[in-house]
Amino acid sequence: MGIKNDHYTYRVTWSVEDNEYVGLCAEFPSLSWLAKTPEDALKGIRKVVAEVIEDMKRTGEDIPEPIANRRYSGKFVVRVTPEAHKDLAIKAAEVGVSLNRLAAAKLSR
Repeated sequence: MGIKNDHYTYRVTWSVEDNEYVGLCAEFPSLSWLAKTPEDALKGIRKVVAEVIEDMKRTGEDIPEPIANRRYSGKFVVRVTPEAHKDLAIKAAEVGVSLNRLAAAKLSR
């Protein structure tokens, strides 16, 4: 099972706690997939996202728009490049907070 035109934001990282690679999707921060190789972690998280989207379609839920497909103005109180805005939006999505909250926390350090 896959997603046609899958534009979601995936990340694979090492989990010391699990002693495995973990696949993550920024638009679905509650989902993850553990695997022995980074390739299998990516394959697993993509499969889980596809299954969740199919379930959301069946139940009529709103499906998150891929971060990559969104338009960014490059402005939010402080001007940054559109690329920096996108990177911050991904980080905020991954930790489940608003962009404003993430920026305020980073600026207050």
